[in-house]
Amino acid sequence: MTDENPFAPPTPRAAVPSANEPRTPAADPPSDTVPGAEAGPSAEGPAGPPAGQHTAQLPRTGYLTTLPAPSPGGPETPDAHAPHPAAHASGSHTSGSHTSGSHTSGSHAAGSHATQPASRPRRGGIGARAVSAVVLLGLLAGAGGGVAAFTLLEGQDTARPADAALPRPAGDAEPVQRPEGSVAAIAAAALPSVVSIEVRAQQGVATGSGMILKADGYILTNNHVVAEAGSGADVTVTFSDGHEQPAELVGATPEYDLAVIRVEEDGLEPLVLGDSDDVVVGDAVLAVGSPLGLEATVTTGIVSALHRPVKAGEAAEAAFIDAIQTDAAINPGNSGGPLVNSAGEVIGINSAIAQGPGTTAATGNIGLGFAIPSNQARHTAEQLIETGSATFPIIGVLLDPSYRGEGVQVSQEAQQGTPAVTPGGPADQAGVEAGDVILSIDGRPVSVADELIVAIRAKAPGDPVTLSVRSGGDERDVRVVLEEQSSRR
Repeated sequence: MTDENPFAPPTPRAAVPSANEPRTPAADPPSDTVPGAEAGPSAEGPAGPPAGQHTAQLPRTGYLTTLPAPSPGGPETPDAHAPHPAAHASGSHTSGSHTSGSHTSGSHAAGSHATQPASRPRRGGIGARAVSAVVLLGLLAGAGGGVAAFTLLEGQDTARPADAALPRPAGDAEPVQRPEGSVAAIAAAALPSVVSIEVRAQQGVATGSGMILKADGYILTNNHVVAEAGSGADVTVTFSDGHEQPAELVGATPEYDLAVIRVEEDGLEPLVLGDSDDVVVGDAVLAVGSPLGLEATVTTGIVSALHRPVKAGEAAEAAFIDAIQTDAAINPGNSGGPLVNSAGEVIGINSAIAQGPGTTAATGNIGLGFAIPSNQARHTAEQLIETGSATFPIIGVLLDPSYRGEGVQVSQEAQQGTPAVTPGGPADQAGVEAGDVILSIDGRPVSVADELIVAIRAKAPGDPVTLSVRSGGDERDVRVVLEEQSSRR
């Protein structure tokens, strides 16, 4: 789910590590205390930028950047090699997410971006006065040239046309057709229900997007957009007609990178959360939000892929998303905004974007954006409204992030005092042991910890799943009933 202040124009440039700067090792291995399955510890590394568009991380790559939700600090770039809690935390998300990005203006305290010193030594080049002189000279030269051209034309004998009127549209021309279901019609219906969100904290200003959930003021967005609200930061919502309202945090969960805020206002027009299980690759979609602070922006594209296991955010609060991938342009500031289908229904919450290799901050759209499916958003939003927190399913194991064979291996020994298999937990009751290799879940093969965690978190506590497990040379199927764990917030 964040980012630095890439939201405030001019568009911020992504930081590129210098040739002499050493690469940092990945963060801790995934643990089962996080929704899904836990992975063993891994080499520690610096956390990515805190707020802003999240960078999505896909299995076996480090190119996904979740749209950094604008947060006081800057975009967050998740560590692609950090260990994943697969068994215990089944609800974390990975987005390039949290594509749907947010912006931070002012001082950047997000992620790896430190506050800039008040002044920097100049390196050469044209100074401010010299620039002013050049501009003034250009203006004077332009004025002089204009006078000369006017004088030259005045001296010509050629007659000027008496009528300079340009052709106008024919009176009987057919008006532009915008039938129901057209992009223009869908945008017109969705825009009044999409808001811009600003979070003002001591570190700076973060911005993002949101959608109206209920007529009495409930609004859904990404957790990484409003993360600082839990520490007392002021949240302001700007509606499509330009009026503003202060908002309070109702509840949030970093595991799913979702949050609900509320304004004291009635009669709002909510958007409908559709059925994301009905989405197919190739469906036309619109992404709506405030990229780089440009409110009420609409971009179009298609659903590019489904069930992308995406990890977004810092290792300590990583979200694992069973994401919808889209090529609709998503940029920092789009985080928390809706992904709408051709029926005008919301089928996803934009949360992360992919990021090219070698970049440490969200750089903007490259045609790889990721959204949290609407069915997950609905379930989590209802929990947040009713209780202020959310739950996620776990199986109760730690995963070994250093394992490179087929499937995903349960750690062979305890990590930092946490047992590889939680005594009495779902996996333990099903007969899963330390060192076992999990090959698939419900027939869906898994090759890295993220895939297993995402698959588990896409379920609900109490759901049964079938794991294909290999112990030594023997393979067997075991039935595991997922256990419930409360969100960390």
